[in-house]
Amino acid sequence: MAELQVHVGDTTQDFASRFVDAWRRAEQGEPVNERHISFDRFETLARVLTAKRLELLRHLRRQPAASINALAKAVGRDYRRVHDDIEALTGAGLVDREEGGTGLTAPYDVIATRIAL
Repeated sequence: MAELQVHVGDTTQDFASRFVDAWRRAEQGEPVNERHISFDRFETLARVLTAKRLELLRHLRRQPAASINALAKAVGRDYRRVHDDIEALTGAGLVDREEGGTGLTAPYDVIATRIAL
């Protein structure tokens, strides 16, 4: 199962610890195939990952789309709104886009979120 790890409110030390841990595992020959995304505050995450955008992620997980237009048609939403949502999700690292801006995917099964208090 592919997992995307989302961190909210991490410190520079948290980033460094994850990096060093991955580096050590790689040096020992272990595969290091993990993906981390960080947000400064919960409010930032909440602005990016809205209910409609989560629907798009779920759809893209099940069925990648060739384009934003194809995705908008598949989910029955207005192109402009889907375009804006995909731009936000891509900018945050939650959606992958092939070269040239086509081919949209959400290549993970789980979004695990860690929120520092």
